[in-house]
Amino acid sequence: MKRIVVLISGSGSNLEAIIEACLSQRINGEVVHVISNVPDVFGLTRAAKHKIPSSVINHNNFNDRESFDRELYNQVSDLNPDLVVLAGFMRILTSNFTNPLKGKLINIHPSLLPKYPGLNTHQHAIDNQDSHHGVSIHYVTEELDGGPIIAQGAMKLDLQSSLEEVVDQIHRIEHNLYPRVIAELLDMKVGLKDNTVQFSHDSEFKDAQPLQFN
Repeated sequence: MKRIVVLISGSGSNLEAIIEACLSQRINGEVVHVISNVPDVFGLTRAAKHKIPSSVINHNNFNDRESFDRELYNQVSDLNPDLVVLAGFMRILTSNFTNPLKGKLINIHPSLLPKYPGLNTHQHAIDNQDSHHGVSIHYVTEELDGGPIIAQGAMKLDLQSSLEEVVDQIHRIEHNLYPRVIAELLDMKVGLKDNTVQFSHDSEFKDAQPLQFN
């Protein structure tokens, strides 16, 4: 069974979707540990509900970003993961963490990258009256939201929708798409070579076009 470590900072709704996909065998793997950089978040409660071990590495206890990343890497490395999944992990990671895990570290970002890296992506899309909005799943590098893109999911953006309605639509896409990408990564249908994403002939993501969601 492939080993998944999930890093969170908040409620863990994507964590829940990943756990459920593992339990239903849509993912050939299991979440073996959850790490949060914020104490007492609901994602830790979700892990406990499923009897998954968890730990907290509070970034406020470190003098700088590099020392936090070294401690985070040491704990993750000890878990011997096949894949490290950022699921609402709200930290910019340095090369101390990203370089040793190259090809095994992924993130989901709520925009159609390269549009809108960073925060407040939904409001940016609304303010700019974009016709479409969506999510991107990508390998993680030290460049903020700049790693090679594995898959994207897009939806038509109704500019009459409230911000809360847009967020809810994006969450539904995330919870659908992230487990599917994780499954393909663990089944070796997707990989990284020379900083380029490689797809097998039977990967559903090989066409490199955003999947469309209603």
